[in-house]
Amino acid sequence: MAQWGKLHFVQERCLRLAGKAMQRLGMTHPGARIGIAVSGGVDSWVLLQVLLLRQRILPFPVELMILHLNPGFAPENHAPLVQWAQRHGLACHVEVTDFGPRAHSPENREKSPCFYCAHLRRKRLFALCRQYRLTHLAMGHNADDLVVTFFLNLVQTGKVYGLMPKEHYFGGQLTMIRPLILVEKKLISQAARKWGLPVWENPCPSKDDTARSRMLDAVRTLCQHEHRLLTNVFQGLQRWQVEETLRSILPTS
Repeated sequence: MAQWGKLHFVQERCLRLAGKAMQRLGMTHPGARIGIAVSGGVDSWVLLQVLLLRQRILPFPVELMILHLNPGFAPENHAPLVQWAQRHGLACHVEVTDFGPRAHSPENREKSPCFYCAHLRRKRLFALCRQYRLTHLAMGHNADDLVVTFFLNLVQTGKVYGLMPKEHYFGGQLTMIRPLILVEKKLISQAARKWGLPVWENPCPSKDDTARSRMLDAVRTLCQHEHRLLTNVFQGLQRWQVEETLRSILPTS
């Protein structure tokens, strides 16, 4: 623990759960060049802090680079991220896009604004990974996102799948990793406050009414009379998704 310094319980818990996922699923390797998708929200900020600390204790060298795509609603709100990156000596690509306004315009006639904006953002992130020759793209999806994605896929498409903690793209040239997949949102929020991370408010006009937020509310309502039920949902989906990932990366006998 000396490498991390004195930590609060919630900070240590985030680090240990992320380390468990990263180690068990082999999310990194010697010489990995990891792009960290940082939106400015609490999840991506904690992901950034966790990966910076874990970089110090990994038994092999890895490089980290911040990738921030401003959606275009508040072009200057990423200033704290630039200052933080400079203070910690991290490379940082910041780009102001028009993805948010486009997602809310007539250009997007079929999808929800969140879906369309996320689609544009992911395409650009993939392009940046190629540009900077990154081997990994780290996303801030957490345990709550896994639960919501599973139920949304089930009720909207009739398919049973969630979020893979580790996925390969472009013939294995890029690996997407989700180190916080075992960490619940409430723990992430508490850790962000303890670290004093400069999280900024999401200026998107659709942020308070999304299919994802409504689904999470529905799951919590379903389990509201007994906390154990919600815990079982989280743990069951986590075990299933980790086992699915292991099956996909381990050789068959």
